[in-house]
Parts: sequence; structure tokens; C-alpha cells
Amino acid sequence: MSKREEVERGGERAVDAVLDELYTTPPGEFVARREELAAAAKAAGNTDDARRIHTARRPTLAAWAANILLRSQPHESRQFLELGQALREAYRTLDAPEINELTEQRRRIVAALSRQAAQLAEEAGHRLSESARQGVENTLRAVLTDPDAAARWAGGRLEGALTPPSDFPGTAPPTGTADKPRGTAAPRPTARTRAKNELAERRRQRQELLDHARSAAEETAQRLRKARAQEAEAEAAWQRARDRHDQARQQVSTAEQQLEQAHEELQRAEREQQAAEERSHAAADAHAQARQEAREAEQEVKRLTARDR
Repeated sequence: MSKREEVERGGERAVDAVLDELYTTPPGEFVARREELAAAAKAAGNTDDARRIHTARRPTLAAWAANILLRSQPHESRQFLELGQALREAYRTLDAPEINELTEQRRRIVAALSRQAAQLAEEAGHRLSESARQGVENTLRAVLTDPDAAARWAGGRLEGALTPPSDFPGTAPPTGTADKPRGTAAPRPTARTRAKNELAERRRQRQELLDHARSAAEETAQRLRKARAQEAEAEAAWQRARDRHDQARQQVSTAEQQLEQAHEELQRAEREQQAAEERSHAAADAHAQARQEAREAEQEVKRLTARDR
């Protein structure tokens, strides 16, 4: 079903499908496509839908690249969103070394996804500028850091690049770095034991969160590597198909030239055959005329000979 037919059917789902398609339209074509879809909705009598479509704002190049990344790589995007959730949970209880390790992992994943977004944009005919690439990276960092930003990107209709906060929300100082209040009396044995048990439980939970975040990060990285390998294989297959296409075109061109030459030879042979037939007919007529004249001459000779006798 075409987008126009979807709009004409009306309804929330139809408009959502139209808007999803609209926000993956290159920015240079956005306004014309928006007006076309709004006009189709209005012509179908869906004025509210037409108004909603008409109010859609054209995304920046960075926002558009982030939108097509979400739509083109749904599984990797879902893994990335889950990774962000795991990281935000993990950052609440991690020690400084573990925070540094996860920071490096998310930096690599953000860089890999931003490169993929730039490649998708270039395949669609739009090379991202340095500022646009930075906007994509900022958006992806915001998705990992801020749950509101993650929800906005997951909607697939960003109008502008997102700005990440300075650090993960709720990041607590590393365990053991806080100064102890002076003059505090030593806790009773039961309180010390309870605190020790609580600390052990927090460390166990923290380790589980860290393991989950590491696993999610590694799975996302594997997905990206697999996607790059598949893309390279598809590019090689496309190049082989292009080479075969060029070779076939050359063969067709050669065959067409040979056919044209054969056609010219055929026309020339037909003209020569027609000329030969005309000469043959003329010769046959001349031969018949000569035979007729010979018979008449022979008869004249016989007549004259008989008269002389």
C-alpha cells in the first residue's frame, strides 16, 4: 500500500507511518514531500491528519542521519538503547576504574555507530559535514546518558541533534572516597556487621550491573562488526554485478554493431540481387527478340529462294 493510500485511510497508525517515512526523507526533499502528503490527507477529508503532517518540522542533517540510523539498523539500535539503560543503572554504583572502563567502551560504540550513520547518509546522497558528524555523536552520547533523550531518539523523528549532559546522571563518588565525619563514635558490633553485609550486597549488585553492561557493549560491538562485514560483502557483490553488467552491455553493443553491419550487407546484397534479376530479364528479353528476328530472317530467306526458282 502506498503512503498516499495510508493517509487516505486515516487513523493514528496511518499518520504515524507517514511521519516515520517523512523523517527519513533527506532534508532537501522534506518540505516538498511534507506538502504532498498533507495535500493527500486533505483531499481525503482528513483535515486533522493534514494539519499534523503540515506542522512537521524539517530535521537538521545530523538529526536526519540519526533517524535513518534508527530505521535502517533496528536490531542494533534496540541493543544500543538497552546498553544505555544498563549503563545508567551501572553508573550509580560503580568504582572509578569500572567507570573508566565503561566510558571507553561507550566511546568506541558511539564512534562506530556515528560512522555507520555517516555511511548511510552518504549512500542516500548526502555527505555529512564535520559539524553534522559531531551532532550525530552528541545525539548518541545523549541517548546513552539521558533516558528522555533515549525516548526521543527511539521515536525516530528527531528535528535537531541532542545535547548530552556533562556526565551520567546519578553518578556517585567512588566507593571509599568520602571523608568520615570527625568525632563519630565507633559503631556497635551489630551495626558494623549490618553495614558490612549491605556493602557486600551493593558490590554484588554492582558487579551484576557491570557484567550486564559489558555483555551488552560486547554484543553491540559484535553486531556492528557483523553489519560491517555484511556491508563489505554486499559492496563486493554489487561490484561484481556491476562488472558483469558492464561486460554484458559491451557484448550487446558489439552485437548491435554486428547486426547493423549484417543488415547493411543484407540490403546491399538485396540491391545487387535485384539489379542482377533486372539484367537477367533484360538479357532474356533480348535473347527472345533475337531468336524471333532470326526466325523471321530465316523465313524471309526461304521465301526469296522459292520465288527465284
